[in-house]
Amino acid sequence: MAEGDAGSDQRQNEEIEAMAAIYGEEWCVIDDCARIFCIRISDDIDDPKWTLCLQVMLPNEYPGTAPPIYQLNAPWLKGQERMDLSNSLEEIYIQNIGESILYLWVEKIRDVLIQKSQMTEPGPDVKKKTEEEDVECEDDLILACQPESSVKALDFDISETRTEVEVEELPPIDHGIPITDRRSTFQAHLAPVVCPKQVKMVLSKLYENKKIASATHNIYAYRIYCEDKQTFLQDCEDDGETAAGGRLLHLMEILNVKNVMVVVSRWYGGILLGPDRFKHINNCARNILVEKNYTNSPEESSKSLGKNKKCSSLSNGLSENPGVSICSYVLR
Repeated sequence: MAEGDAGSDQRQNEEIEAMAAIYGEEWCVIDDCARIFCIRISDDIDDPKWTLCLQVMLPNEYPGTAPPIYQLNAPWLKGQERMDLSNSLEEIYIQNIGESILYLWVEKIRDVLIQKSQMTEPGPDVKKKTEEEDVECEDDLILACQPESSVKALDFDISETRTEVEVEELPPIDHGIPITDRRSTFQAHLAPVVCPKQVKMVLSKLYENKKIASATHNIYAYRIYCEDKQTFLQDCEDDGETAAGGRLLHLMEILNVKNVMVVVSRWYGGILLGPDRFKHINNCARNILVEKNYTNSPEESSKSLGKNKKCSSLSNGLSENPGVSICSYVLR
């Protein structure tokens, strides 16, 4: 390993240890091999009104000659407000080139949230908590966007994303093979989507199924490619399973899928699974994406990620968990 790389690794490790010590449970590791981390930032720790999740990936050249690659996740952060915050973070980097800046970024974001909470506008609605969050909060990896509700998350001007006539037909919905672990069952559902209206239609159709409607959580994420703007329209929903929606969307980004929506239903069986629940959610999702040819097989995906120097921790891994079984029933 080059001397410069070794120095960067040491400085990164020291900064990561410091962030974990300072922020405790707010700081979480998404993928240690790929150097992807996330922190949940609030205006007030005891009584949060505004919350934002900062996700960062540390390139090999950071902090010496390259900035962290970052993503800001919050359902209320849009337009000029997002641009202003991004500009502030980039200005901090420019003023501190060669230095560790994650702490400065976090505190800048917290200052913005505090200023926002002091304004008269109300904060976003507080969603329900997952069963495991109350009992086993140490396993909660808070890292993702949390839309206020399934409906509000999709209430934006559809005409902004597609100039052509909207496709209003209900797309076909496929159901994956369920996975059961310690009496909890997970099942993925997939549908091709090309506009937000179809996302709503898919959700409505799924909720017509009493079994899906009765699930403890229905986590979803979607990615729609807007050819006219050469950008992606994407969103996610935890449905009470904190961080699950963001993890699902992150998986879809890694696999570079487009024009598709994945919903993962979880029926809680009464036994806490801890972090394993996130693994099962992503495994269900990737299995159906592979089955429907939206991406390569898990083995090919891992090889592809390796070429990009990203070590994904999202491999199937079912054989490593003897307590996990694949159910025989499938929703149709």
